[in-house]
Parts: sequence; structure tokens; C-alpha cells
Amino acid sequence: MLDASARKLIDPPLNAMGQTLAARGVTADGVTLIGLALGLVAAVWIALGWTALGLVFLLASRIADGLDGAVARATQKTDFGGYLDIACDFLFYGAIPFAFVVMDPAANAVAGAWLLTSFYFNGTSFLGYAILAEKRGMDTRAQGVKSLYYSNGLLEGTETIIFFVLLCLFPASFAMLAWIFGALCFATASLRLIAARRVFTTLKEDL
Repeated sequence: MLDASARKLIDPPLNAMGQTLAARGVTADGVTLIGLALGLVAAVWIALGWTALGLVFLLASRIADGLDGAVARATQKTDFGGYLDIACDFLFYGAIPFAFVVMDPAANAVAGAWLLTSFYFNGTSFLGYAILAEKRGMDTRAQGVKSLYYSNGLLEGTETIIFFVLLCLFPASFAMLAWIFGALCFATASLRLIAARRVFTTLKEDL
């Protein structure tokens, strides 16, 4: 829901930084992998109970996640680059909740399982929509120039990062926040399914 607005603010500085990195020979895939590594380090610190330090690496990871696209736009975008980016994103999104479960299994395990299940459902609805959109030649740049179709929803990348920041700032509230965010993820995926039924059924009939 917030991604389109956030892109207007972050794209100009990211594009400038991306051009600088590209001029120095940095590759988009390399930045993607650095972002994943930073995110996994954040997960390790969180699992050890150092959530404030984990937050630092988490934010650095998300900066890198924005920079990889900027570097790609300054050089050459590839299908593999887009594929690598989304795969690394999904691993990161799963690693952070898992880290909170490891940190305190007794308090966080059930809520963490609920949250990861909601991520699984939401991610599947997102990728399935992207596949059908590509098949029908649909295009959108609401979330910036992407390698695949980004359908919007109640919860997008911006909301997820804000959620992770809140978890790091208030780790004792993980279970409560996870139940709430998981419910919103289920709602997002369900609304996307409803939209897909309307959009893709109509397109198929028109063809």
C-alpha cells in the first residue's frame, strides 16, 4: 500500500548511488547478494538476542536491496537479476521471523509459525499473479521498474520493513505483532485472489 509513495522518495537518491556504484564496476547481482548476506547476519544477531544490532544490519540489507535495482538500471537489467532479487528477498523475509522464534521458542514459536504461513500464502499469491500478468502482457510501474509484475495490496515491502523494525525495537511484543501482521497478510493474499479472479477471467473471456 505504501510502496508507490515510498518509491517517489527513495528512487532519486538510490538511482544516483546506483550510477556511482555501476561506474566503479559494481554489479547488480553482487549488490543483491550483499543485501542477502547483511539480512542473514541481522537474523543471526536477532536469534542471539541482540535485536538492536540486528536492526542495523537489517536496515543496511534493505538499502542494498534498493540499490541493486538502481545499479541494474544504470547498467543492464537481466531476467536472472530479477529472479535472484526476488529469491533473496523471500529468504530474507523468512529468516527474520525465524530468528525471533529461535531467540525465544517458548514465547514466539506458535505466532512465528502463523506469520510464516501467512508469508507463504501471500508470497504464492504474489508470484502467481505475476506469472499470469506476464503471460497476458500486463505491465505496471507503480512500484518502480521491476523485472516482474508487482501487484499491490494492503501489505507490501514498505509495510513489511516497518513491521520488522517494530519487532526489533519491541522484541517482547513479537507474538502480538506477528498475529496481527499475519492476519493482514492473509487478508492481502485473499484480496489478491479476488482481484485475480476478476482480472484474469475477464481477460480470458475478452481474448
